[in-house]
Amino acid sequence: MTISDRWAGPALSLLRIVAGLLFLEHGTSKLLDFPHVDMPMAITVGSLPWIAGLLELVGGALLVVGLFSRPVAFILSGEMAVGYWMAHAPRSTFPVQNMGDAAILFCFVFLLIAAAGPGPWSLDASMRRTRVTRDDAVMPERGE
Repeated sequence: MTISDRWAGPALSLLRIVAGLLFLEHGTSKLLDFPHVDMPMAITVGSLPWIAGLLELVGGALLVVGLFSRPVAFILSGEMAVGYWMAHAPRSTFPVQNMGDAAILFCFVFLLIAAAGPGPWSLDASMRRTRVTRDDAVMPERGE
C-alpha cells in the first residue's frame, strides 16, 4: 500500500468536512446573521439569496457529517455554477476581478465529491459498512 493509497480517502473526507463547514458558515451568515456580514440587499423568504442560504445551511451541514454526500454535492456544485454566472461573471471576465474565485473552487470541489464520494469518514460510508456487514451475516458466502 502506497502513501497515496493510505491517505487519499482521509484527505477526501477532510476536504468534504472543511468545504462543508465553510459552506455552512455562508448559510448561517445569510439566514441567521451569524457571523454578521453586511449584505448588499435584504434577504426575504423565497428570494434567490434565501434559497441559496438554505442550500448552504442544510447542504453544508449534510456534507460535514457526510450524509447523502453525492447528491448534495452535485446540487451545491450547480448552485455555485449558477451563482458564479449570475453574480460574479457579469462584473468582469476574470475571477480575480469579479471576486468569483471561491464560487469556482466550491463548484469544482463539490463536483469532485459528487464523483468520488465522501471518503471513509462519513455517515454514508458508515451506513454502507453496516449494510455490508449485515448482508454478510444474513447470507454467508458458500463454503462456510
